[in-house]
Amino acid sequence: MAVSNGTKVTEFVLLGLYSNPELQIFFFLLFLVMYLITVVGNLLILVTIYANPQLHTPMYFFLSNLSFVDLSFSTVTVPRCLVLFLWQDKTISFSDCMAQMFFIHFIGGSECFHLVLMAYDRYVAICHPLRYTTIMNRPVCFLLVVFTWAGGFIHASAQSIPVIQLPFCGPNEIDHFFCDAHTLALLACSSTVISENVDMANSGILAVSCFSVLLVSYIYIISTILKIRSDEGRQKAFSTCAAHLMVVILFFGPCVFLYMRPSVIFAADKLLSVFYTIVTPLLNPCIYTLRNEKMRHAMLKMGGITPSTLEKHGH
Repeated sequence: MAVSNGTKVTEFVLLGLYSNPELQIFFFLLFLVMYLITVVGNLLILVTIYANPQLHTPMYFFLSNLSFVDLSFSTVTVPRCLVLFLWQDKTISFSDCMAQMFFIHFIGGSECFHLVLMAYDRYVAICHPLRYTTIMNRPVCFLLVVFTWAGGFIHASAQSIPVIQLPFCGPNEIDHFFCDAHTLALLACSSTVISENVDMANSGILAVSCFSVLLVSYIYIISTILKIRSDEGRQKAFSTCAAHLMVVILFFGPCVFLYMRPSVIFAADKLLSVFYTIVTPLLNPCIYTLRNEKMRHAMLKMGGITPSTLEKHGH
């Protein structure tokens, strides 16, 4: 344990995901591949939307912002996790640990709000198509995105400040692969009642309320889809909604379980954290963007491939 003036912890030890040496290499390779796919996929989406004027619409504007959020979210957690798999030195300084905690909640909170924003966009597009361009005009879209980031910043500040103010005098081992308010509160030398209550009220209520709004939005969307006369159109719309809901459940499910309770660590916590910090940023490009026909054609066009070229080759 590193100390300053005999009592104050100046660094923490991240124990990582698993201590089994045989699993370290496997998870290192698995997470490295997942991270590379996440980075390449989200960067490709950002470049494609930026380079194609026909994609400069509200839906793709929100998708590009989601890609940036996912790219940032993975980068805050995965590189440090990869280091833990290979290096013996698993220490992280006090300031780096607190910064990581802040940015995880900042970007994670922004993603919560952004998923709600995208559901609202689809609600307006499907349920009020004639008013869509009027409601989702450019200034409104810009302000809504600013709101998602501002909401994430407020959430992260409220989550981090009580933890940063706690005294840490040892032990300093964090049984996780990143610094989080839950795990840090367990190491504090004083009462953490206020920190825990803020944690549950902030992260827990945020996750539950955003998830509830998302479900209500999709209920309205599905009720409108049921009125579609075309079986093919109805099936395609249902497929898209089901894929969106799967990502939403993978992201919000673990968050609700982890943050709507006191600072008690369960064996499954680290595995559940993988879903919302690593798996969802990987799936979002596939679910929200790469399944989109217009987006796929734009990517192929950037690579010099046209639909007619694919037809000639029998694809």
